[in-house]
Parts: sequence; C-alpha cells; structure tokens
Amino acid sequence: MSASSLTPLDYTAEGYWQDFLAGRPIAGGIAYETELRTCMLDESLESLQRIDTLLSQVRREMIKSGIWNETTLLVNERYRNFMVFLAFYTGRVLAKQWQSKSHWYGRFELRKRYPELSLITDDFYQHMAVGYKNDNVGTERLFFALEPIGLRLFGHIDRQFDAVQGEQVDSGLYQAVSLRLPNIVSSNVNSTSALTDRKATTHKVITHQVAESIAPSTDTDSGAHVGTSQLSASFKKPEEVRVEAEHKKADAVLTDSKSGLDPSDTVTELQARVVPSESVSLIKPELTKVAQQPINPMSPVKSTSTPEMFTQLLIELDEITVPQPTGDMQYQQARKVLDQFERHIAKQNKPRRQVMFSDNHIAAKKKAMLILQAAAKDGNTAAMLRLAMYELLGEGLTADSDNSKKFGVEWVNQAASKNDSRAQRLLSKIYYQGVGVSQDIDSGKYWLEQAADNGHAEAANLVQQWQQAQVLMTTQKQEQHSTKRYQLLFGAIIVVALLIIVII
Repeated sequence: MSASSLTPLDYTAEGYWQDFLAGRPIAGGIAYETELRTCMLDESLESLQRIDTLLSQVRREMIKSGIWNETTLLVNERYRNFMVFLAFYTGRVLAKQWQSKSHWYGRFELRKRYPELSLITDDFYQHMAVGYKNDNVGTERLFFALEPIGLRLFGHIDRQFDAVQGEQVDSGLYQAVSLRLPNIVSSNVNSTSALTDRKATTHKVITHQVAESIAPSTDTDSGAHVGTSQLSASFKKPEEVRVEAEHKKADAVLTDSKSGLDPSDTVTELQARVVPSESVSLIKPELTKVAQQPINPMSPVKSTSTPEMFTQLLIELDEITVPQPTGDMQYQQARKVLDQFERHIAKQNKPRRQVMFSDNHIAAKKKAMLILQAAAKDGNTAAMLRLAMYELLGEGLTADSDNSKKFGVEWVNQAASKNDSRAQRLLSKIYYQGVGVSQDIDSGKYWLEQAADNGHAEAANLVQQWQQAQVLMTTQKQEQHSTKRYQLLFGAIIVVALLIIVII
C-alpha cells in the first residue's frame, strides 16, 4: 500500500469534516457539537488552543455533574464520535502545517504497515493514527491523535496513558502538534528519532490550555518516556558542543549494570562528578518556531515516566529564580547528587519505580535527601519543593505512603505561603488533580491565580485563557437566552393575533 493510497478512515475523516462544515448531523451524533462550533475551527494552530480549553471545560463539567467515568462514556457513541472528530480535525491541522495530505490508518492498516508497533487491541486510543509526510526526509510519521485527547479528558494520578510510540503522551492537542512541526529537526533522522529529538530538546512549550494541570496523567508508574537524542549539529554553537561533552562525561558516571552508577562512589564523589552549574549557564537559549520563547536545550531534566507535574517543577526550579534567605548551599549540594539519579531514571525505558540502584547509591540518595531536608527546615523554598516531590512520589524520607503524601503537600503549602510562584503553581495542580488531597477545583483555581499574581508566566497565561473561556460561555448563554426570549415574544404575538381574529 503506497503512502498516498486512501484508506477507509480517510473517507470517514473527510466525511466527518464535510458534515460538520455543512451543519449536517454526523452519523450516530456528536457530543458538544454546539460548543465545538464556538471554537472557530479554521484549521489553525490557535484553534487547537481553543479545543484544549473546551476539553478542560468538558472535563470540569463532567466531574461536577458526576458523569466523569471513562469506561461508561466510551460506550456512548456520541462521546466516541466527539473524540474521533477532534482526532480527525487535529490530523488536518498537522497535515496543513506540513503542507501535505493526512492519511488515517485503522488497526488493520497499522499492523500491516508498522508491524513493530505494539498495539493493544482493546485500547480505544490506539485504534487509529494519522500519517503525515516530511517531504525533505521522504518518510512518513505517525501521530496517535486520540492519546492527548484521552489524557486531557481522563488523565489523573491513577490513570496512566502509555503512548504507542514510547514517548510521553502530550498534554493537549496544541502541544502535541507544536512538537511535530516541520523544519525543526535535521533532515537525516527517521520518523521516530525525529519526534524524540524534538521532545528531548524542547523542554518548555508555552501552555495554552485552561487549567492545564488537571489533564496530564501523573501516574508514577507510567511507562511513557522520551528519547535522549541530542540537537542536530546545525543548531549547536561551540560553547553548546563543549557543554554537551561535559554532560556526556558526567553521565558516564552511571556505569553499574543495574543502577547505572558506580557502586563505590560516595556522596562526595558523586557531587564532584556532576557538571558544575556554571557550565550550564554558558548555554545560550534558542528560539523555536513553536513557542517563540527561550528554552534551555541542555537542561539536565528530561521528560520521562516521572509525572509531568514534577518534570515541569524540576525545569522551573532551574529556570525561575526565587531569592532564598538561607539554605542555598545545602540545596545546591543535595541537588547535584539528586540530579544524577534523575538523569539516570530519564534514560530508562521503564517506570521509575522499576529502576534499580545499589545499596551504596540508595544510601547516597538518602544522605542527599537529609541535606535537602535541613535546607527546607531552614526556610529554603526550592528545597521544600524538591523534598515535596520525592515525598509525593513515595521516594522520600517518610516510610508510610499515606504520611508521605501528607508531608509532601505540607511542604508545598509552606513554600506557597512564602509567595514562591513555583510552589503556588504546583499546589494548584495538586488540588486540580487530587494528589495527596481531595480534589478541589476552587482551591486549584485560587492557587493558580496566586501564582499568576506573583509573576508565573504559565499560570498568568492559563488565567487569561480561563477568563476568555468564561466570557465565551457567558456570551453564548446570553445569546441562547435572547433567542428563547424572542421566540416566546413571537409566540405571544401570534396568540394575541388569533384572539383578536376570534373576537372580531
């Protein structure tokens, strides 16, 4: 089958789109059709932002109304059609960015064309994928568009979403498509490595969805991971090449067959082998066409099976500076050791709880955690957040899992109360997702607004998007109310006219 051959799903995708444009009902019906039309689906990247906003609102409304049940909703044809339509539409947007045709493959075609894929038969999110072509490379790339939609609607700490192709499932359709835009990676890579290179070097994309934190999957045993390929040489500057060599030298410390670390290393030796933070600061950020925002391509923290809220936290701890009154030397000392462990975990194709370490390295990590705890007790909010992360992951100093989550939330609360915008953003996610606490949308929104007020760029963007969504919803309700009022008025006039006729 050639890449240009039309498949049955291609005809279905085109039929869905043409029916939607013409205002015709899609076979079987589609949920939220009215709301979809307010998203102004013009095949632009910005329209995906509006869809992400809608998905967050749908999720929130389902939770409030008590119908937020993934299994039950997937049985409902209207909800399935809603998700499939969004997938088809996202494929159109992606293909438009590549200036090519999208080709949809069902499970039968996928197994035939891509036998290396491990498809789960009863997984709704894996039963179709769109192929889009890079004309420079001449190879077809796949995108399972249902995955980020499912994650956005149903992802939470107990619901992991494992990507078919191994990378981390993207948080929202805008981010998913942005990470697959053309002219970003070099032209000598294949479809899989191109995507993982792009993800490994783009650590921070502007987040455009309302309450984005309630959507990502945060299962600590998620099998999703991202490759660790480096930037194409054509994008590197001399100082970046030098720093990359330093990183490779530091990563060579991870040599043990089980843990990737030399069992004889002590904490001091681990610290001495870590690349100095001064070296990292020499890297000049690049501007990507996706976010138009500086990124740090050599950030030591990569997207892994670690929950997204924590990978984002580690990035923010490096990129957002918050003055610390005390404990900074202790924090930096502990952080250098713990970053070694995080880099090693990021390289593993397995859930982080399955990554094994030797007894010596477990002891080294515990010692670093004790140093971190001392810094946190001295009032260092960065140490509080790093310590909270490990407690919430069940990898901290607290043995009991229930108490571990409790102490983790307490550390985040304490840092948030000190006006650390990173802590306030994390706390909003914790409440939105119900991590270690009962899910509380109002508290999540409160802390999101606090983070925005304290200068957290992502939080400010989300608050703005939330306000815009509220305006759209209010306007729509007002229009619907006005329409009903005019219908009633017109009906009353007809009744009066009839009465006059009868009287006359």
